Amino acid sequence: MEILKVSSKSNPSKVAGAIANVFRIDGAVEIQTIGAGSLNQAIKAIAIARGRVTPQTQY
Repeated sequence: MEILKVSSKSNPSKVAGAIANVFRIDGAVEIQTIGAGSLNQAIKAIAIARGRVTPQTQY
């Protein structure tokens, strides 16, 4: 399993892409943060990545 390190200056959209790619390959992702700012960016990225990984339903 790959560890993704997120800083307070990380772009959440790019981190979300990395999360989605690792999740598709490995089935799990480990994220490492230190501090409130980096945790905030990681949570934003997780929220974005959930939309990229979930199956799209057609109506």
